[in-house]
Amino acid sequence: MLALISALAAAVAAVIRLRQRRGIATEAQRATYQVLHTAGLAAEPLRAGLDRVNAAKAVRHLRTLVGAPGLALTGADGLLGLDGRGAHHTAQLAAAGARAIAQNRSTVLGQDDLPCDRMDCVVRGAVVAPLTGPDGRSGAALVAIADGQPAPGLVQATLETARWAAAQLALAELDSSRERLARAEIRALRAQISPHFIYNALTAIASFVRTDPERARELILEFAEFTRYSFRAHGEFTTLAEELRSIDRYLTIERARFGDRLQVRLQIAPEVLPVSLPFLCLQPLVENAIRHGLSRKPGTGMVSIEASDAGAECHITVEDDGVGMDPAVLVAGMAQAAGESDDSGQHVGLSNVDERLRSAFGDQFGLVVETALGAGMKVSMRVPKFHPGVRA
Repeated sequence: MLALISALAAAVAAVIRLRQRRGIATEAQRATYQVLHTAGLAAEPLRAGLDRVNAAKAVRHLRTLVGAPGLALTGADGLLGLDGRGAHHTAQLAAAGARAIAQNRSTVLGQDDLPCDRMDCVVRGAVVAPLTGPDGRSGAALVAIADGQPAPGLVQATLETARWAAAQLALAELDSSRERLARAEIRALRAQISPHFIYNALTAIASFVRTDPERARELILEFAEFTRYSFRAHGEFTTLAEELRSIDRYLTIERARFGDRLQVRLQIAPEVLPVSLPFLCLQPLVENAIRHGLSRKPGTGMVSIEASDAGAECHITVEDDGVGMDPAVLVAGMAQAAGESDDSGQHVGLSNVDERLRSAFGDQFGLVVETALGAGMKVSMRVPKFHPGVRA
C-alpha cells in the first residue's frame, strides 16, 4: 500500500512538473509571437520609406520592441517621430540624433546631456543609435529615452532594434531601386523598339497615300493608337487584353508592309484576358519574331500567339516558323545584352523582358526560349494570375 501511495505521489508530481514546463513553454511562445508581431507592424511603414508619416507609424511599435519609456526617430534635418515621454526634449533629441548620424556612432546620454527646468521631468538619459545602411552611412537615428541612467539591457535593445530597422530601410531602398530600374528598362525598351518601327510604319503608310487614301488613313489611326499606348506615362503593369490590343495594331501595320507574306494565328483563352503582366512584355517578342525571324525568310511566314489558362497561372507563347538561330549564339547574346546594348535589338528585347518578368514575379518566371537554325523560335512565359504588388 505504501509503495502504491508513493507511486501515485510520484505520478502526480510528474504531471505537475509537466504542466509547469508546458506553461513556461506557452509563455515563451506567447512572448516570441508578440515580438514578431510587433516587428511586423513596425516593418510595414519602414519598408514604405522613412518620412514623417511613416516614422510616426513605426515609432510606437519600435518603442514596444525596445521597451523604453519614450522613443524618437530622427533624421539629419530634425525629429521624424516621437512616442511616449520626452516631447519637451525634442530639440535636444534631434540634435543628439543629428550628431550620431554625422559621426555614424552610437552614444549614451546622461542627465547632464539632457538638462531640463521642469520639476516633473523624468527623463534622465537616452541611448542614441544611428541606422547604418549596407554602405556604412546612416540617414536616421533611433533615440531611446530612459527615466534613469540607461541600463545595459536598454542599450543592447536599442542597438539591436536600430540594426533591424536599418535593414528594413535598406530593403525599402532596394524596392525603390528595383522600381526605378523597371522604369528605366521600359524607357530603354521603348527607345530600342521605336526608331526602326516608326520608320517602317511611316514608309508603309506612305505607300498607300496615293493608291488607297482610306487605307492610309486607317493605318495612321492605328499607328497613333499604338504609339499612344507604347509611350504612356503611368503604370508598370498592364492587362493581357490591353497588350494584345496594342499587338493587334502593331500587326495591322506590319501586314501593310509584308502583305500576304505575314500570317498570324491567335489562340487566347478569354478567362486570362484580365491577367496583369509587365507593360510591353509581349510586343517585343512579336516584333522579334517578325523582324528577326520572318523578314529574313523567303515566302510566307507564320506568327502564333497563344495564351492558355493553367490554374493559378497563365501560359503565353509567341512562336514563329522563321529562320531561327543557334541556341549558343542566343545564350551568349542575352548574357551580353544584360550588361550592355546590342545593335541588333533582338537580344536586348528578350533580355529586357526576361529580367522584368523575374523582377516582378520571381526567378522561376523567366522566359523559356526554344530555337535552332532553320527551325524558327518559340518563346514561352508563365504569369501568375495573382501576385503581391502586381496590379494593372
